[in-house]
Amino acid sequence: MPQQPARGTRLFTVTADTLVAVDFGPRTKRRPPGPYGRLFARPGTRAFTLANLLARLPMGMFSVSAVVMIAGTRGSYALAGAVTATGLAATALVAPWTARLVDRYGQARVAVPATLVAALGSLALLLCVRYDAPAWTLFAAYAATATTPNTGGMSRARWAHLLDSDPDALHTANSFEQAADELCFMLGPVLAAFLCGAFFPEAGTLVGVVLLVTGVLAFAAQRSTEPPPSGRTTTGATTTTPPAPSPLRSPGMPPLLAVCLALGAVFGSTEVVTIAFADAQGHRTAAGVVLALQAGGSCAAGLLYGRVRFAGAAEDRYPWCVAAMTALLVLPLLAASLTGSLLLLSAALLAAGTATAPTMITNMTLVQRRTPDGRLNEGMTLAVTALLGGIACGSAAGGWAVEHLTPTAGYGVPVTAAAVALLVALAWPGIRTAAA
Repeated sequence: MPQQPARGTRLFTVTADTLVAVDFGPRTKRRPPGPYGRLFARPGTRAFTLANLLARLPMGMFSVSAVVMIAGTRGSYALAGAVTATGLAATALVAPWTARLVDRYGQARVAVPATLVAALGSLALLLCVRYDAPAWTLFAAYAATATTPNTGGMSRARWAHLLDSDPDALHTANSFEQAADELCFMLGPVLAAFLCGAFFPEAGTLVGVVLLVTGVLAFAAQRSTEPPPSGRTTTGATTTTPPAPSPLRSPGMPPLLAVCLALGAVFGSTEVVTIAFADAQGHRTAAGVVLALQAGGSCAAGLLYGRVRFAGAAEDRYPWCVAAMTALLVLPLLAASLTGSLLLLSAALLAAGTATAPTMITNMTLVQRRTPDGRLNEGMTLAVTALLGGIACGSAAGGWAVEHLTPTAGYGVPVTAAAVALLVALAWPGIRTAAA
C-alpha cells in the first residue's frame, strides 16, 4: 500500500498547465500582539522607557534613605522627618518651574543640568551627615535636590507626542506609566532599606544618585522620541506665536489639582498609619511588605486597566473611579478595627490598592487633555506637586491621629481624604465637562 504523507508535508503534482501544491497540515498562525506589544513595537519606545525606569526608581529611594541615614547617625527621627519635609516643600515650589523650562527648551537641555544639581545636593547631604556638619546644612543640601525633573512626566509627554492621534494607545501608555510609578515606589523603599542596612547608612543615597544620573543621561540621549520644545518649531527655528497660558488657568484644572491634593493625603496618611499599626502589633519591620502589597495591587490593576477599551468619556468614568477608591479604603479600617490582624490588613490594603491606579490613570488623562499645547510637562508636574502636598498633609494628619487616638482609628484619615476627593469630583462641574 502507498504510504500516507506525514502531516504538515506538501505534495506537488505537475500538470500540463500548472503546478499544484497540496498542504496536509494546518499552518501556524501568529497571534496578533496585545495593546502593550503594539505600544512598544514603535521605534524608540523601549529605549526611552527602560532609561526612564532606571531614572525613576530612585524616586522611591531618596526619602527612605535620608531618614535612615540621618536618624542612624544623628539619633533623631524628628530631625530626619524635618529635613525630608523641607525637601518636599522645596520640590513643590521648584518642580513646576523646572517643568516649564523643560517644555520651553526641551527635555535634554534642561533635565540633564537639573539632575546634576539635584545629584550634587544629595551628595552634599551625604557628606554633611558623614562628617557631622551642623544641622542647618542638612536642610540646605536636601532642599537643593528639588531641581530633580519629573521623570515620569517627561515619559508621559513623549507618549503624548508619539500617540497624539491614537487615544486608545495613549490610554494604554498612561496605564503602563502609572503601573511603572507604583512598581518604582514599591521596590524603591525596599531597595533603599536593604542597601542602608546591609552596607552602610549612606549606601541608599549613593546608589540612588548613580541610578538617577545614569537613567536621565540615557533618557536624554533618546532624541528621536523627544517632543519638540514649545519655544521652537520642529525644524529648530524660533517661533513667533505667543506662549500658551498657564495650565492653572485651564478650565477644569483647579478641581483636578484639588482631587490630587486629597488623593495625596490618602497615600501619606496610609503609609504613616500602617507603619504605626504594624509597630503596635510588634511587627514594625513588616510594614514595608504590607505597603508593598498595596502598591502591587495598584500595579496589577493599572496594567489590566490599560488593556480595557472604554466607550464612554474619561470625564464620566472619573467619579466612579474615585468612588471605588473611597469604598475600598473602608476595608483596611474594618480589618484593623474588627480583627486587629496584620495579615487581614495586608489583604485589605491589597484590595484597596486595586482602585488606586485606575483613578490616577484617569486623573492624568484629564490633566493631559486640559493642559495647553507646549506645556504638558508643567501640567503633569502641577498634578504631582499637588500629590506631594497632599502626602505631606496626610502624613501629618495620620501622625496626629495615631498619637492622639489609636493606629486603628488612624485608618479613618485616608477614608476621609478619599471622601473629600469624591465630593470635589462630583460637585465641581469643570471635571465632568469634556475638554475642548
